[in-house]
Amino acid sequence: MPTDYKLIKKQFEKSMNDYDKNATVQDLMASKLLIELSKISTDFENILELGSGTGLLTKRIAKNLHFKLFTANDLIEKSKFYVQKAIPNANFICGNALKIKPSKKMDLIISNAMFQWFENLEKAISIIKLSLKKDSLLAFSTFTPENFKEIKEISGLTLQYKQKDEILNILTSQGFEILYCEEFYEEITFKTPLELLAHMKKTGVNSLSTKTWTVKEVKDFCDTFNKNFKETKLTYSPLLIIAKLK
Repeated sequence: MPTDYKLIKKQFEKSMNDYDKNATVQDLMASKLLIELSKISTDFENILELGSGTGLLTKRIAKNLHFKLFTANDLIEKSKFYVQKAIPNANFICGNALKIKPSKKMDLIISNAMFQWFENLEKAISIIKLSLKKDSLLAFSTFTPENFKEIKEISGLTLQYKQKDEILNILTSQGFEILYCEEFYEEITFKTPLELLAHMKKTGVNSLSTKTWTVKEVKDFCDTFNKNFKETKLTYSPLLIIAKLK
């Protein structure tokens, strides 16, 4: 499925006010990524965060890392407000992460729950690493194919998630040494399928589809979900990676 960046921008922009209250798994991912990164290093000269959003990761960077220059990037201009609330002197570049041109090479490029939106991860990594100094770090979280498996089973809607080994092979083939890798699973339980759909909408994940569902389609989805599953739950399959460019 080709990545529709205009749709992603539109849906995440709509969900920003509700995002932090609902993005509990993404918040956990940001926390775990910073904990593991801090075991490797906490001192960086230049940091670039890709997909800064509402600043879930930015806030943790401000508390846990030491740096001289911090630059954040997001498709949405409003993200600048959240970033500079956490790091007042931060630079902000609005636009597609693969088209921005940072003013300096980075010691750390970091991103939370964003790399799954890249249509071609191999190409994305090859572009991103151009902004890294030698022996610098790339730390990111993404998702593997088990992510939202319930939604895929019923509606067929899914991103082209890559397996953990496939992502690791892409990185090593492009000159990265893997310092840390962890795949885990989280389940969120809801009272009804309608509540589940609301959760997805409030975390911007309805960017999976370009069409707006009719009332009948929503009802059909809820009926099918109840028929197929004993309980209403949504599975997340996060993957955390920290790698060094050799």
